[in-house]
Amino acid sequence: MSGNERMTGEVIDVSSLPTYGFSHRSLMWWGTLGLMLIEGTVFAIGIMSYFYLRGLAPQWPISADPPGMAWGTVNTVLLALSLLPNHLAKRAAEARLRRRAALWMFVCLILAVAFLVLRALEFTHLNVLWNENAYGAVVWFLLGLHTTHLLTDTIDTGVLTVLLFTGPFDGRRYVDVSENAMYWYFVVFSWIPVYAVIYLAPRL
Repeated sequence: MSGNERMTGEVIDVSSLPTYGFSHRSLMWWGTLGLMLIEGTVFAIGIMSYFYLRGLAPQWPISADPPGMAWGTVNTVLLALSLLPNHLAKRAAEARLRRRAALWMFVCLILAVAFLVLRALEFTHLNVLWNENAYGAVVWFLLGLHTTHLLTDTIDTGVLTVLLFTGPFDGRRYVDVSENAMYWYFVVFSWIPVYAVIYLAPRL
């Protein structure tokens, strides 16, 4: 194109458009969805490994009693109950209600810490160590994998809660709260099959 030739066209002013969006309009939403798909696949592989090893073993559990169900069941109930404040935090964030979002995120944080305490008690009632046999290894792997998700989401929830109460909080942080809630749904619902495998399958 010579110097005398010029491109013509209309100029669109996009300065008034929002710099963030919720749900599928956010790149964070797609990133979180991809993360959940990957981690869900790892859970599925762990569960398949459990039943593969069970099919090879002449006795299951191997040289151990089934895990005690008390703490795992209590944790499952608390996880189910946590869906309500998590949902309310998500709704408040998407409505850009900072104080309400802060309140419900604080409730979620308290519950998450309680889950981690109960999870520590779960490990003490598995009735097998991770290095004793194949059964112990796969049970500790499944419980440890879900604990990792609990821990990382608790840290994320804690950081967002502090920012909601104290720090500067722009619109994109509301998106972070919404996606954090979305990931918590995954943490809760991924636990249901893991609970069934760890606590119910050895009794069948």
